[in-house]
Amino acid sequence: MELTSTSIADGTPIHGDYAFCLPDPESHATFGPNRNPHLAWTEAPAGTKSFALICHDPDVPTRADDVNQEGREVPEDLPRTDFFHWLVANLPADLSAIAEGAFSDGVVPRGQQVASGPHATAQGRNDYTSWFDGDPDMDGSYYGYDGPCPPWNDSIIHHYVFTVFALDVAELSLPTGYRGADLRQAIDGHVLDHASVTGTYTLNPRLRT
Repeated sequence: MELTSTSIADGTPIHGDYAFCLPDPESHATFGPNRNPHLAWTEAPAGTKSFALICHDPDVPTRADDVNQEGREVPEDLPRTDFFHWLVANLPADLSAIAEGAFSDGVVPRGQQVASGPHATAQGRNDYTSWFDGDPDMDGSYYGYDGPCPPWNDSIIHHYVFTVFALDVAELSLPTGYRGADLRQAIDGHVLDHASVTGTYTLNPRLRT
């Protein structure tokens, strides 16, 4: 398989149009356009009955002690973990592209809260659901795509891996509100092929220059 995008060039910085947060000189970060990028895939193997999509950031700090703290940076050598930004199951086998903005077009405080997505897909809850847990203004269920918003003081540039999986099943059985680990478990043993595109993003002014 091959995955391409008119929105993201593999290995290059992601444009602010596809980000949850943009840099701001006063507050460090402000809401961005948060449009999902265009994705298109070709050369799906014979026997493909559906597709699944995962976007994750493997560079998220495992400890929040230094996150978004004035006068400090998140250490480069801090262990990192996955943060899921987009989870989609049951993309139909005859689909070969997702249009820019089809799954998200703007930040929605408290999340989109819609489990069903375009093309009769089953959307999972991304990890902003946990990140904003308990926040009086933002707490909610974040379904579908929500783009990059790494700590504005992180000492490393984050990577955002968009992966489309060709599956040998027409429909995955997933609970409403499933998370990234659930989707990974559901596709295990059903992946015929996959392809990825990776973009980078940072809000740290030192790294942006």
